[in-house]
Amino acid sequence: MYDWANSAFMTVVVTAVFPNYFSAVAAAGLPPAVATARFGWATAAALVVIALLAPVLGVLADRGAAKRRLLALFLTLGAGATAGLWFVERGDWALGLLLFGLANIGANGSFVFYDALLPHVAARDEADRVSTAGFALGYLGGGLMLLLALGMILKPGLFGLPAGAGLSPSQSTLPVRLAFVLTAIWWVIFAIPLFRRVGEPAATGPANEPFGRALGASVRHLRQTTRDLRAYPQAALLLLAYLIYNDGIGTIIRMAGIFGTEIGIGRGALIGAIVLVQFIGIPCAFLFGAMAQRIGAKTSILIGLGVYALICLLAFRMTTARDFLLLACLVGLVQGGTQALSRSLFARLIPQAQSGEFFGLFGVFDKFAGILGPALFAAIVAATGSSRNALAALVVFFVVGGWLLSRVDVEAGEAQSHAADARAVI
Repeated sequence: MYDWANSAFMTVVVTAVFPNYFSAVAAAGLPPAVATARFGWATAAALVVIALLAPVLGVLADRGAAKRRLLALFLTLGAGATAGLWFVERGDWALGLLLFGLANIGANGSFVFYDALLPHVAARDEADRVSTAGFALGYLGGGLMLLLALGMILKPGLFGLPAGAGLSPSQSTLPVRLAFVLTAIWWVIFAIPLFRRVGEPAATGPANEPFGRALGASVRHLRQTTRDLRAYPQAALLLLAYLIYNDGIGTIIRMAGIFGTEIGIGRGALIGAIVLVQFIGIPCAFLFGAMAQRIGAKTSILIGLGVYALICLLAFRMTTARDFLLLACLVGLVQGGTQALSRSLFARLIPQAQSGEFFGLFGVFDKFAGILGPALFAAIVAATGSSRNALAALVVFFVVGGWLLSRVDVEAGEAQSHAADARAVI
């Protein structure tokens, strides 16, 4: 249910509504390429912050049995900043980027602790199915919240909101700003089942350890965690591959909407594309879970990366709304399954007792993957004045990341993690 909850933020704020709102309203008066570049830099900066925090917090969560508490803390930050977007109106690009950055820190910080719970709620042979099912529910929840938001934006009169000609600037932006507030509420309400139903895994540190001492020990232990990763070379190789190919995935997710606006794709096509991704993603995420059972998670991910490489090449020549919708269909086929199987495959290659600290490292690689892509995207846009070359360049991430993933020996990695769990029990 937390996939269902946070996907409303990822869909409405990160992907569908805020990029367009930022370009058209908050950054009104700025050249389109400048607005795109600033959006990219702000995204990268927010992810740098959480990338630096994630590994220490992951160790702290393990030592002090604090996964749920830290998840709640970052959830509060993210939902609060999302609700704060209510105050962003015409020309408020700096405030908009600040709140958007804080919301991203909150969301991505919460994912570290949420993902770390996966090995504790799913057996190894269930991890692929549970992870892909979570992504499928996320697509459904995010899609339903998106439909509600779009209903208010496109038909405000049906919701009792001001509509028609002669509206003040504040009235004309009211439906969008209200959608941000409702997204924050959705995020909080549907996170409640996790806190009511999922228990906290046992602490790995001393009982009743003071926070300051636990934090200091976590910082020191982080160096040990990095060394520990060498004992699991297949997990380390997967992390490196994930760092590279997820950079391309994250950049497409975050920059597609603002790119479409820049090249003149109409709002209707942009909205239709994002809705397509959500609802095509529901059955396809389940399909990837079934594929993983038959041909393996690694092979299934490689298929997804091949489709992503094709998407980048096709996007370079994209000119019409039909092209944009076609690419959206292709993204919907592979997006959820590729990311979900990456999460579950990593969970199978690490020892359960260290899930928090290793998923802290996973979070670092996840967030640094989100830094280079948008930063490179922004740099290429600034240098060339167009996003087409930036999109085409993303194919390198999928080719290199796929090659590294192909070298991961899943059976050897699972054997190493099984042995570590057996030693922990003894």
